[in-house]
Amino acid sequence: MVIKSGAANIGSHPRLTIWKWPEDLALHRSAASGLLSHRFATVPDLTQNALASLKEKLLTMASYAEAAVNRAVKSLVRRDDDLARQTREEDDRIDSLEKEIDNDAVGLLGQQPGPFNLRFILIAMKISQNLERVGDEATTISRRVIDLSNEPQLKQADSIPPMAALAVRMLKDALDAFVNRDPATAVMMEKPAAISRGLNLMVICKSLERIADHATNVAEEVVFLYEGEDIRHLDLDRPPSTAPAATATLHEHEKAQDPRGRRRT
Repeated sequence: MVIKSGAANIGSHPRLTIWKWPEDLALHRSAASGLLSHRFATVPDLTQNALASLKEKLLTMASYAEAAVNRAVKSLVRRDDDLARQTREEDDRIDSLEKEIDNDAVGLLGQQPGPFNLRFILIAMKISQNLERVGDEATTISRRVIDLSNEPQLKQADSIPPMAALAVRMLKDALDAFVNRDPATAVMMEKPAAISRGLNLMVICKSLERIADHATNVAEEVVFLYEGEDIRHLDLDRPPSTAPAATATLHEHEKAQDPRGRRRT
């Protein structure tokens, strides 16, 4: 299925709807057929059919990529590990389509296409690369969902579905512009301000993570100072069973201090 902007929802957010598959895809294929017949009227039937097949595979790949994003965001809202794993497992379908499109495009390039046909084939390859990366990002979201499932839900997660709806709407509009021969719409597309604000929050969170990393580094240096033991990269140097020992060492060190915080000698 393909995500579309409208009235249905992800979780409790009325921002995303699902295309009526296969009716909407059939509509896009019809438009694509019109584009192909308009542009490739003088192209041999074999090549024209191959170009139409390339377009159809691209639209199918787009449907899988959009569905992957939809599924990944739903898994976050619902805290559904199984749905997140499904997103990761089905990413192979998107990867396979990218390879098929590349192979078909290379074959068409060997037929020495004219200027517009050449641009069409090259752009189809570039679009498939971007769709593959959309699928990769959905997989990344699903991995994080699984990591977060054992932690308390963050209130900030409520802002993810609306931003996902905006991003998917942009993807759909860009594909519509491709199918409908509408470069004017493509030129006017801009990244919504809400996504930029979300990116700023992500950078802030990343900085806070780095601050926590620096604090951990300081704590490791304290252990080395007072115990003469280097616990950096502990997980790499020692089996996991020894990790609690380092924690115990820190607790023992705290107990060895007097109420004023001075180390006893």
